[in-house]
Amino acid sequence: MKERFPVLAWLFLGYLIAVILFGAWVRIAGAGAGCGNHWPLCNGEAIPPAPETKTIIEYTHRITSALCGLFGIAMIWLAPTRHRRMAIAAFVFILIEGFVGAVLVKKELVVNDASLSRAIVIALHLTNTLLLTASAAAMTVEERHASKGRAVLKAALIVIVIVSATGAVTALGDTIFPKQAALDGSLWAQIRDDATSSQHFLIRLRAVHPVLAVLGAAFLIGGLSALRRREKWLSHWPISLAGTQVLIGVANIALAAPGWMQIVHLLVAQALWVACVRASIASSPH
Repeated sequence: MKERFPVLAWLFLGYLIAVILFGAWVRIAGAGAGCGNHWPLCNGEAIPPAPETKTIIEYTHRITSALCGLFGIAMIWLAPTRHRRMAIAAFVFILIEGFVGAVLVKKELVVNDASLSRAIVIALHLTNTLLLTASAAAMTVEERHASKGRAVLKAALIVIVIVSATGAVTALGDTIFPKQAALDGSLWAQIRDDATSSQHFLIRLRAVHPVLAVLGAAFLIGGLSALRRREKWLSHWPISLAGTQVLIGVANIALAAPGWMQIVHLLVAQALWVACVRASIASSPH
C-alpha cells in the first residue's frame, strides 16, 4: 500500500479540487440557499423530498464535501509516517471548510447577499481551500532537492494566496453584479464607471484583483524563471501556468466573467498553486 500511496494522494487531491470547483458553481448558479438556512439538514430534512434544481445542486455539494471528510480519514490511516502529518493537516482543513460552509448557510451569506461579512468570509474560505489543497499536494511529493531558491518559492506561495483571496471577492462581485462583455472596446469606460463612489464596494474593488494578478504573475514568472536557470530540477509548470492564468484572466474580463470561465480561471489557479506548493516542498530539506 505504501508504494501506491502517491497515486492515492493524487486522486485525493484531484477529488478535493473537483469539490472546490463544484462549490464555485453553487455560488455561480445561485444555489447557496437551496437548502434554506438549515445545516447540516436540508430544508429541515435529512433527504429533501421533491427537491428543486437549486436544492439538488446544494445538497449534492454537501454530500461530495462530506465524502472529503471520509477520504481524509482514510488518508490519515493509509499515509506512511513521512506523510501522516500532512494527512492530518488536510483533515483539519476539511473540518474548517465544513465550518465555514455552515456559517455561510446559517448566516444566510449566500445568493445575492452583498455584505462586507460575506466578502470577508469568502476570502477566508478560499484561503482555507488553498491550505487544504497544499496539504494534499505535499503528500504527492516523493523526491526532494537541496535548493537555495526556497525563499523565492515561499514568496511565490504568499503572492498566490493574496491574489487568490482578492480574486474570490472579485468573483463574488461579478456574480452578484454581472456586467456586459467588453468586446466592443468599452472596457475602459466600464472601469471608470466601476470606480465611482456611488457604486457598491464589490464593484469598486473589481480593479484590485487584475492589478495584483498582473504584478503577482510578473514576480512569479521572473523569479521562477531565474531560479529554473540555476536549478534545472524546477518544473516549467509553475511558469507556464502563471502565464496561462494571466491570459485567462484577460479573457475573463473581456467576456464579463461568465460562469464557465470563472470555473476555468479557478481550476488553473488551483493548478498553479499545486505546482508551486510541490516545488516549494521539493526544495525543502527532509
